[in-house]
Amino acid sequence: MASPSSSAREALKALGRRLREIRTDASLTGRRLSGVVGWHESKVSKIEHGRTTPTPDDIRAWCQACGVPDEATALIAQLRDVEGMFVEWRRMERAGLRPAQERVVPLWERTRSFRIYNPRLIPGPIQTRAYIAALLAGLAVRRNIPGDIDDAVQVRVDKQQVVHQGGRFAIILEESVLRFPIGGPVTMAGQLGYLLTATSLPAVSLGIIPLDADRSTMWPVEGFWMFDDSTVTAELVSGHLTITQPHEIAMYADVFRRLADLAVYGADARTLITRAIAVLDDASE
Repeated sequence: MASPSSSAREALKALGRRLREIRTDASLTGRRLSGVVGWHESKVSKIEHGRTTPTPDDIRAWCQACGVPDEATALIAQLRDVEGMFVEWRRMERAGLRPAQERVVPLWERTRSFRIYNPRLIPGPIQTRAYIAALLAGLAVRRNIPGDIDDAVQVRVDKQQVVHQGGRFAIILEESVLRFPIGGPVTMAGQLGYLLTATSLPAVSLGIIPLDADRSTMWPVEGFWMFDDSTVTAELVSGHLTITQPHEIAMYADVFRRLADLAVYGADARTLITRAIAVLDDASE
């Protein structure tokens, strides 16, 4: 498994440490364990130090050789958690868009504080149905996903209920997001109109970083979501990244604060939105 996240690396090392404890408790050397299960001697060391990801069969063989076969189930579940920290889109979406959308519903429902930064798109909680449909249709074509777009759109619309059920949303956008015509001028005009409404929603704090903001010390970064102080997710070109290490979460929290300091809110944010609407109106004349 390859992952750009130190969260995944640390979790893999933790799994290796637990396997090493099981081996030493069984009074087996790495060489002896390798011989019992028929591996090259170096494989045990690589697994224990987090340099090689074991397979479920490797874990079963390890636990069997150490006399604790019942330990395998919990360790395989831990392995699944490690593998889930970075998931390629083709794996996440192989069953279609709807299951991919449903996957995050439990996380949305248990989160009370959302912090969202997006340099490219208006994020899900404040998207219109037409904007959602345009985005998902584009994904389906680009990544050759099975065509369940209408069902996936409904799942995403239903997820927006959390905006009215106690969650707090701090959202930061780059002003350029207002100028990307997702779905064409009519869809984008409707989306920008809804953004004006969103600025007055009690649960939503919407900040927009102006195009002319001084970015000398804080330039745009990858889009990311923070769920309370426990999880960060980011969408990369190749897949979906989940971050759980406290020191990494703290880094994202600091970046979010810095980006929020660059943003404008309230009447100033609405001015930027209305300017973007005016640009659309001029283009359609």
